[in-house]
Amino acid sequence: MVKIYQDGSLNTTALTVPNLYVQIVQPQTVLNGVSSNRLGVVGTASWGAIGKPVIIGGMGDYLAAFGTKQALATNIGVAVNVALLQGASDFRCVRVTDGTDKAATGTLGTVGLTAVCTGAAGNAITATLVAGSGSNYVLTVSHPTLGTSSYTGTTWTAIAAAFVADASALVVATVPSTVPALTAGTVTLSGGSDGGVPTTAQFLGTDGTATRTGMYALRNSGCAIGVLAGLTDASSWTTQQAFGLGEGVYMVTCFASGMSVANAVSGIVSAGVTGSYSLKAMHGDWLYWNDDTNGIMLVPPSLFAAGKLAALSPEQSSLNKQLFGVVGSQKSGLTSVGQALTYSDAELSALFGAGIDVIANPSPGGSYWSCRLGHNTSSSAAVSGDNYTRLTNYIAETLATGMGVYIGEVINDGLFGGVRATLLGFLKTMLDAGLLGLYGGAIPYTVVCDTSNNTQDRTALGYLQADVAVRYQGIVEKFIVNLQGGTTVTVTTSSGS
Repeated sequence: MVKIYQDGSLNTTALTVPNLYVQIVQPQTVLNGVSSNRLGVVGTASWGAIGKPVIIGGMGDYLAAFGTKQALATNIGVAVNVALLQGASDFRCVRVTDGTDKAATGTLGTVGLTAVCTGAAGNAITATLVAGSGSNYVLTVSHPTLGTSSYTGTTWTAIAAAFVADASALVVATVPSTVPALTAGTVTLSGGSDGGVPTTAQFLGTDGTATRTGMYALRNSGCAIGVLAGLTDASSWTTQQAFGLGEGVYMVTCFASGMSVANAVSGIVSAGVTGSYSLKAMHGDWLYWNDDTNGIMLVPPSLFAAGKLAALSPEQSSLNKQLFGVVGSQKSGLTSVGQALTYSDAELSALFGAGIDVIANPSPGGSYWSCRLGHNTSSSAAVSGDNYTRLTNYIAETLATGMGVYIGEVINDGLFGGVRATLLGFLKTMLDAGLLGLYGGAIPYTVVCDTSNNTQDRTALGYLQADVAVRYQGIVEKFIVNLQGGTTVTVTTSSGS
């Protein structure tokens, strides 16, 4: 009789019975790259769960989860709308409040109805109770943006239970101990409020093991880019930077609206963020955006930069990539009335020398808005490019996600070969996809995992080491064209040229 075993469960040196033994060997471990385009947005809204990352794929998802957009630079909906126009399509959104927000309420008879979320959006909820068939009554709860649901029951107790059973219910009912009879009626909830602008501490949130809020709610959410919408407090930047380093998230922030070049340059020095590559700081030249709900708004440039980065492959830079939806800036004015000012080379040099990016028009490629530097805040030229942050995070997160399968395996030449094959396979996939590139025909990566870097005294203690070196592609920042012209120039051409 044929014996079938899983690989590793059969001691092939101790077989005594003549037979056929089939071992099922698991296929070669293959690394699948992690998401490099997911954008985490922390901000305000008029509805929705607080302190929880919500999956958003478009404005329809946003409206259903968070209600109508607010006319605020801190609003998640404005940030998502701006980013969508740049090509982003995958979001994790976290709502923050200042704690003074209130839920809308209303009563039908003596039964209290309370919106399940705080915020002014709850003031548009209507609840209508009508007689149904037999002894049943139907309670319809509706909102022009959040949707409509109906609940049927013969008592208020039954209808209240139906609310609890519906994960998407807009209201909860408080039924008195003496349950009233069902009576037809309608009510529009009121008293809901958004509260004020959250503080810096509320934007950053708390980093607990059971409950996380604010920025920290984005932990383990797979975001490659992160932005705290409208937060311009530079004292938060070291905290954002540390979070970005630990989570592999490229945090994008900006200076306060209307800040001068000189104050921005001195401000980034005071912020103390020039030592790391995980933060991108935008100059305080805010941009005009024609919002389809709120009209012309001044919004932070960080929203545009984060949206464009989330739309780009990780080897790319935001430098000179066209941005959409910009109708002006504080420095230039509204495009509709004619741009008045552009940045001088001296101003750009001062910003760039300090590691501050700025969105401006014209761009090196023509008359359009774009990021003019494509750098993070690091003062080291070797790691200051957007592409360094994005690609390093992408590779590191992919290895952290996929290489753990080798823990617990026996260390031998076969394991060395398997590790090399897995890593080389992933890097070859990156090369084929254009995330890495040949330069002079040379392969841009090496992997060492053998006895040369895994000596017996180390492996005896359970250590396994793989040394991976990857050369990234450079980004064109200064393009020099040497032109020689004149009547004395000799031009040599080949036939047919």
